Amino acid sequence: MAANRLIISRGALLAVAVIFLGVAGRQIAAQTEGDWPMYRGNHAGTGYSSLSQISVDNVSELVESWRYSLAGDGGDRQPNSQATPIVIGGVMYLPAADRIVALNPVSGEEIWRHIVADGAPSRRGVAYWAGGEGIAPRIIFTAGRRLLALDAETGRLATGFGPSGEIDMVIPYNSVPMVYGNIVIVGANTPRGASGGIGNARAFDARNGDKIWEFSSIPQPGSLGHDSWAGDSWVARLGANAWPFYFTVDTQRGLLYLPLASPIPFAYGGDRGGANLFANSLVAVDIHSGEYKWHFQTIHHDLWDHDPPAPPALFDIASGGSTVPALGVTTKSGYLYILNRVTGEPIFGVEERAMPSSDVPGEETFPTQPIPLRPPALARVSYDPADLVSATDTSAEHAEACAELLAGIGEIYNVGAFTPWAYRPDSSAGKTTLLFPGLTGGPNWGGAAFDPNSGYIFVFSQDLGTFGWMEDAENGSEFPYVRRGLRPGNFDVRIGDLRLPCQKPPWGKLTAIDSVSGDVVWQQAVGLSENLPPDRQHTGRPGRAAALVTAGEVLFIAATDDNRLRALATATGEELWVVKLPRRGNANPMTYMGADNKQYLLVSATDSVVAYHLR
Repeated sequence: MAANRLIISRGALLAVAVIFLGVAGRQIAAQTEGDWPMYRGNHAGTGYSSLSQISVDNVSELVESWRYSLAGDGGDRQPNSQATPIVIGGVMYLPAADRIVALNPVSGEEIWRHIVADGAPSRRGVAYWAGGEGIAPRIIFTAGRRLLALDAETGRLATGFGPSGEIDMVIPYNSVPMVYGNIVIVGANTPRGASGGIGNARAFDARNGDKIWEFSSIPQPGSLGHDSWAGDSWVARLGANAWPFYFTVDTQRGLLYLPLASPIPFAYGGDRGGANLFANSLVAVDIHSGEYKWHFQTIHHDLWDHDPPAPPALFDIASGGSTVPALGVTTKSGYLYILNRVTGEPIFGVEERAMPSSDVPGEETFPTQPIPLRPPALARVSYDPADLVSATDTSAEHAEACAELLAGIGEIYNVGAFTPWAYRPDSSAGKTTLLFPGLTGGPNWGGAAFDPNSGYIFVFSQDLGTFGWMEDAENGSEFPYVRRGLRPGNFDVRIGDLRLPCQKPPWGKLTAIDSVSGDVVWQQAVGLSENLPPDRQHTGRPGRAAALVTAGEVLFIAATDDNRLRALATATGEELWVVKLPRRGNANPMTYMGADNKQYLLVSATDSVVAYHLR
């Protein structure tokens, strides 16, 4: 083994350490079918693996292989990881709390590590560029507003990428770059108070870091959609940014899909009349130029922060002797939109339905919202008093605590999907909106998974309501009204060491949708509430991550807060195997074939990654 070496890879100013632990002169092997080369496995973002060694017949025989700590050196920096590693040519790459590492995917042993100075790497993952034109393969990742490239073999900063192995993106992006050919795609994270400015998606050259294009998510004067912002409300508008953990691209057509977020602020829109494009939209652009191709807006004039939090999964629908190029994009509002990925047209129809009006002075809710005809909402979108949990649903203690919570609030306001925030002229009294899905959304950043064998789309969603209202802002505030809520603000109560939602379960579920018909095939509650009586624990639990689906007719999910990794049958949703993780698996699982010809399953569990294989 080569001796550990300290390399000053940014000069005396930054002193970034790279420790190389591999075999001297080691060469990166060619990519194989058993690899997991990008965040969701492929450019289509399907979360699908063609590996089938682990199957419905033997999945119960999975055992732990190895685990690797993601904590910082000395354990003083906690990673709170949401990472899905990648595996290329027999090497695994992933971020930890203070470093990027290359691991042996069979043993979990380090090959090299690159300590990230002046900040922390994104906790969500890294990307791989295969190299070319005499340039060696690279690992590309973000650290705040920095986009960095490492030599994939050594972990050293890649010379030639920017002045010293990194560039300043100016606007931060906290997730995983997407690499397509020599193009690196990044989004933007621009919450109020963040560094930087307007949050546009951008493309950079993987060879030298030069910017290639930037897409204006708020249409500029003379552009399509500019008139959807009343007056000059588009000027310096934050939000409408592509913040997802990853991106997807139709490689045949060169179409990149950008899911764009809500305007900031989201709860008050009296200063921004109109539909507000391209906020809350899926926008298709040419990946080489950033040129606009089409858009589909999932919410007009958003007041609920219910953006599409993940890029679409891309798939083909074979029906009636023809094939339709399709995609499925999830939204925090609880809906799955199945669209033609070339044109953006809904495949199963979308109806613009009349919606309730806001009573906030000066605020005009958009009169309609687009509701898909199929499938139905995958998360709860309404609340009625009959939905309140009862003692027979969970426990007498829980039901009593929820009834007490409601009694203390007073008048609850919910009129179905897209219920607006109630206005309180006197902040101490008045109606309280109970929003479903709540601010954490139904489906979240995990996105959808797609199985090409069954044609099923799999979406995990949670049901957790949020209380809130609008009231007069303090004098001198930027906006006249501000959203307020309870503390804690969700429709749940603490029983023991667990928070339990107050509507009838399930509270978290996985849904299988037939892509040919748009119909729901099955739904399965995922997650246990262990402080309830044993026969009532199968309630489902909240979560934000997504499923991995494999050719072995089994899918895996570890999103829920009961700290478990589960295997379910793709055909029925039947639970086939479950294991307790060391901590919560708030990440998308992945799988790969090791050099020992064993299929491995791996998931990040907050502060470690844990791998499994068949005994």
